[in-house]
Amino acid sequence: MTQTADFIVIGGGIAGLSVAARLAEHGKVVALEAEDAVGYHSSGRSAAFYHFGLGNPLVRGLTAWSRPFFDAPPEGFTDVPLATPKPALFIATQEMLPELDVLGTEMRRFTDTVEDADEDRMRALCPLLRFGPDAIVAGLVDHGGRSLDADALLQGFARKARSHGTVLVRHRVATLTRQGRDWTATTEAGESYSAPIIVNAAGSWADRIAGLASVQPIGLSPKRRTIIVFDPPDGTDVRDWPFIKTPGDVFYILPQGNRLLACPNDETDSEPCDAQAEEYDQALAAWRVEQFTTMPVPRITGRWAGLRSFVKDRMPVAGFAPDAPGFFWLAGQGGFGLQTSPAMSALAAALVTGRDWPEEMTELGVTPESVSVERLSH
Repeated sequence: MTQTADFIVIGGGIAGLSVAARLAEHGKVVALEAEDAVGYHSSGRSAAFYHFGLGNPLVRGLTAWSRPFFDAPPEGFTDVPLATPKPALFIATQEMLPELDVLGTEMRRFTDTVEDADEDRMRALCPLLRFGPDAIVAGLVDHGGRSLDADALLQGFARKARSHGTVLVRHRVATLTRQGRDWTATTEAGESYSAPIIVNAAGSWADRIAGLASVQPIGLSPKRRTIIVFDPPDGTDVRDWPFIKTPGDVFYILPQGNRLLACPNDETDSEPCDAQAEEYDQALAAWRVEQFTTMPVPRITGRWAGLRSFVKDRMPVAGFAPDAPGFFWLAGQGGFGLQTSPAMSALAAALVTGRDWPEEMTELGVTPESVSVERLSH
């Protein structure tokens, strides 16, 4: 027997759950996740840090709009803080100075919490950074950084989605068909769900979901990114260290408790899959730690990899497919899905339901055209 709803959301990561939560205010929602748990792939493998050093002006606008949600979530959304203040320190070698200057200018368009950081200031934030002509020579610190609780965010959105619908795991979609005004999603186990609107929020698998519906793909490119975990030197307490990142895609390091996460900002093309950390990328991460700090990495205690998916202009996609009525794209959120999820879900829900576009987003440079599917054909 086919179950009916107003909206079917395919994907139980941050994109799918956040839009399902918003759409639950407007009708019955069914969210279908293929894996055994929500947030299994990219959303559960993120460093989960909110900052303005990621992406482009559109991403920064979405990030700025999302901050109030993290600092003061809706009543009943969560019983733990979603965000904990933590500075973000951006470091640069001599060769990176032009990129650091551009980054500082861009960040200051969206926040007034950025200041230049000299060597003394950077040492105060992280005493084990490596300085000198062949190492760090300049920095910026953003006091508006936030450590995000990814699980609390995912579960809060899932709870809201269940208020007027359901979130189902182990429900991998096998077929998508349209008859009349309704789409029917049938899972590999044979369960069927029908609704006039399908939201394709399947992350790295979004083009494959489009293929099931005979919808033109948007050219998603999944890219693998690696994180290693290691212990700091004996007697070193890193819990108050900032998030530390170079401009561009070279390196970042972040404390997690009294351990450290490090990433070489790798972007290796991949098929949609359960990504695993490769030995070369782990070694590169360890080498970058020793390049930018005075710490050795004698032993890697943990590692993981996740996929970040982009379209050609590296901006997110939200809008109805031109070639398939009722088929809505919500994809291409790269590595910024968590920190922009309040904004992306709000604008997606406005587009799906035909509500007014949030005026504050336009003021931040976020417009329907900037996230549209049609822009990709130009």
